[in-house]
Amino acid sequence: MDGFSEDPGYLDYGRIGPVSSAVAAETRGQTEILARARFGSLGHFGEQDLRMRHAVAAVTGFRADQIVSQPNTSMGLMHAMFGLTGDVLLSPADFPSLPFAASRAAEALHVATPLWLTAAGSENSAGHVTPGQVRDQLTPTTVAVAVSLVDSRTGFRVDLEGIRQVIGDRLLIVDAIQGFGAVDAAYEVADVVVSGGQKWVRAGWGTGFLALSDRAVERLTPVVSGFTGTEFVEPWDEVPPPAHAASAFRVTNGDGPAQARFATALEEIQAAGLPAIEALVCANVERLIDLADQFAIPVLSARDVRERAGLVVLAPPAERLTAFGAALHNHGVTVTTRGGTVRLSAHAHLADETVDMLRGAFTAYSATDAY
Repeated sequence: MDGFSEDPGYLDYGRIGPVSSAVAAETRGQTEILARARFGSLGHFGEQDLRMRHAVAAVTGFRADQIVSQPNTSMGLMHAMFGLTGDVLLSPADFPSLPFAASRAAEALHVATPLWLTAAGSENSAGHVTPGQVRDQLTPTTVAVAVSLVDSRTGFRVDLEGIRQVIGDRLLIVDAIQGFGAVDAAYEVADVVVSGGQKWVRAGWGTGFLALSDRAVERLTPVVSGFTGTEFVEPWDEVPPPAHAASAFRVTNGDGPAQARFATALEEIQAAGLPAIEALVCANVERLIDLADQFAIPVLSARDVRERAGLVVLAPPAERLTAFGAALHNHGVTVTTRGGTVRLSAHAHLADETVDMLRGAFTAYSATDAY
């Protein structure tokens, strides 16, 4: 827990995770190497790509050669969607990175078409993609299904294993950013896993990866593939074809310091163990839900531990949303407010002082309701 150094009151890991103490130290060290550029030191940055890929492999179960560095989740999703040929089933309610990638690929290449999944039930279930919904809306031309591991608005955690069972050998594409590093997900059933490291991994911006199963490498076309995506180290005087590997989905050399930050954060996660981290996240989410219940603040996100990750979504009455936000602000509690809801996100460490600050905000909000 010593690695969590943010100020009390921070409950916004779903937006950005303050970097861990180890990542902060790694950043300083990498910056010092780059700033001084001592003789023989620059080769160190080229070594960080393999380090990062091994770290991702340890957490996801993919092989290191199935992983390629990406600057963020959105770029990795673009690679995947532009590489598809056929129809891809996905929810229009997912975070914009996913539907935008599918739509832009369809508009530009006209070889992949998004099939928009319709969620059954109430308006609040719009972001709940279930195996049953996927099964009922598959078509003979569907070649892939794309899902968010955790829905960013409702906090709903998708059943990856259940979806794999109903889609057969179609590609399963997972935007993992809202759960990666906080939940022990069955990444091994997916063909494409994409995530950044700036949220739950706490590695900062500019970090991310694209992991491809062997089947995905066979079926996806590396549309945007640069000179580092070939079998040659530096292909001078010719333009050879992309490598037949995940490495084909590279445009240029990676950001060594960013890869080092990402690797450091993932090595911490591996050392702690994802099951242990998830258990702590679950316990802290329970504390937040219990506190909201004490003040009769409606909880929109799932209460079933199988359907939730680190997000707690609160839905105060629309006419009281401003007062609720003001109470949180006045008590120094950092959250995300979006679409009439307030999203809290807790990691493995939840300081008692943070809970006290949140309780104070809830108390102030409830007091104003009396008037």
